Amino acid sequence: MHDTRRVAVGLSGGVDSAVAAALLVEAGHEVTGLTMRTWSGRLPLVEGGGHACYGPGEESDIAACEATCARLGIPYRTVDLAAEYEERVVGYFRSEYLAGRTPNPCVRCNAELKFGFLVERARASGLEFDAFATGHYARTLRRNGATLLRTAAFAPKDQTYFIWRLESALLERVIFPLGDLDKEAVRAAARRLGLEVADKPESQDFVSGDYAPLFEGLPVEPGDIVDESGAVLGRHRGIVHYTVGQRRGLGQSLGPEPRYVMAIDAERNRVVVSSDQRLFAEGLEGRELLVHDPALRGKSFDCLARIRQNHRPAPARVEPSGDGRARVLFETPQRAVAPGQSAVFYDTDGVLVGGAVIERALRAADLDRRN
Repeated sequence: MHDTRRVAVGLSGGVDSAVAAALLVEAGHEVTGLTMRTWSGRLPLVEGGGHACYGPGEESDIAACEATCARLGIPYRTVDLAAEYEERVVGYFRSEYLAGRTPNPCVRCNAELKFGFLVERARASGLEFDAFATGHYARTLRRNGATLLRTAAFAPKDQTYFIWRLESALLERVIFPLGDLDKEAVRAAARRLGLEVADKPESQDFVSGDYAPLFEGLPVEPGDIVDESGAVLGRHRGIVHYTVGQRRGLGQSLGPEPRYVMAIDAERNRVVVSSDQRLFAEGLEGRELLVHDPALRGKSFDCLARIRQNHRPAPARVEPSGDGRARVLFETPQRAVAPGQSAVFYDTDGVLVGGAVIERALRAADLDRRN
């Protein structure tokens, strides 16, 4: 960040994005704060016990952004994306759960809204800027003719998983000021700069509290909880309330040993449970494959695959099929491969080389049938 640029910073009302803006101002850039309005008030959500990125608490977040920009002496704008958010993120969230998959709204929001519509609409409104910045804990580097993501220096806060869909052409004009910092350093910077959000709790979830109101009026019906043989063990309250690997919330004892959600059968409205051991899969099938490193395109490659944000990346081999799909085979079986989540691929230096959306888990029997 040695050259002075015009930078738009995506602000959320939290400490990370506020400090990102402050560091850019300190570096001498011409900074403008930007926030996307996503809450229309049409959905029956209420404030829960924690802070969320979507819901009726949006106005307090915008007030925090205004205070940050006033403190830094920079202009501030909001962009109304409520309609786009309801269609592209909330609609996706609903349809994925109704199909028996576990969606990741943050991945969709970042790719289509925060780094997409927000930037496009801001430019269309007449705001001129050379780069877009956010408070994500991530870094970039140039390799093989492409700008690639690299994990943050402070591994516990790394957020590259949530932005894996961002491609090289976009990343060339993105700045992540927090990539080399840890959380305590960020909060210390906020206190030093007198930012009101210095000790504000982090947004932990897509919505605060129960997301069941998002499905009001939709076909969410109780059904059977079954074992792998199809024997009925109990009843569930609607498949949207379950995800692969879940144990809590099954509602009752399902036998002498602990049972976990192994699969969700949307067609038959069933939740399939099994033992913890049966949750492990030898691989997965993925769709919407993106390979960001040009040197790896069109061929199989080895990587470290992360199948959810808090998963320790596991050695794996990615085998593209040429139609936007791929088979990912783990060196050792991995637990709770959930359809709808993302499988994100890194090299041993923490460079994000690609990713895919998980279509289904592959177990030994599946691989035997294919080989």
